[in-house]
Amino acid sequence: MPRYALLLDYHGGPFAGWQRQADQPSVQQAVEEALRRLDPEAPAIAGAGRTDAGVHATGQVAHCDLGRDWDPFRLSEALNFHLKPLPVAVLAAARAGEAFHARFSAVERRYLFRLLARRAPATHDAGLVWQVRHRLDGGAMRSAAALLVGRHDFTTFRSTLCQAKSPVKTLDEITLEEVPVPGGFEYRFGLRARSFLHNQVRSIVGTLERVGAGSWAPERVRQALDARDRAACGPVAPPDGLYLSGVSYPEDPFG
Repeated sequence: MPRYALLLDYHGGPFAGWQRQADQPSVQQAVEEALRRLDPEAPAIAGAGRTDAGVHATGQVAHCDLGRDWDPFRLSEALNFHLKPLPVAVLAAARAGEAFHARFSAVERRYLFRLLARRAPATHDAGLVWQVRHRLDGGAMRSAAALLVGRHDFTTFRSTLCQAKSPVKTLDEITLEEVPVPGGFEYRFGLRARSFLHNQVRSIVGTLERVGAGSWAPERVRQALDARDRAACGPVAPPDGLYLSGVSYPEDPFG
């Protein structure tokens, strides 16, 4: 069966996450149902990142197998037609080799977290950012974030429900951009790694917000990391501000 890579963009608000659920809507289900309008025998798809309920994506990658050859552009157009009116879009489709796997072939995943600091309620970005009312100290958050870069045991920063065999991960980069917006500032965290633990990004950002607010000293983040104890973590940021923004492969399937 011909294999295709799909580049996906979605608003996570209406969904219980990426992964198909028995009794709740999921992004995987939405895409599979659109595919089966084109090919009733199409098997289940696989995604690069199993985003949680309410988490968004601007660069999710999935692969699908179909019973006949499709022009990639026509495939993306047909899927977008059948995905309406759900907030899911196929940005691109490309033919992929049979060895390509959206999840297991990935060598890097990138996440963006948007944190809005202003007193006035979010309007245009409601549901798309985490909002706090106080301005944050970007320098203190950068100092604390630097302590997390590298290979560490991230037990403190993963969900107790995480199914990963090991809590040891290599976090390649954390960046922080502070952007003036009407009435306040937006803090954009960029995190890059081969793979992440369940709730790792939201746990890190929630903890860094405490540093930015002045409730934690930056050094306390190192202490929390070294504790290897979930109870030492700061609050977990809500899903609203989190985006799977990109996935990299040894060869870009969309190149």
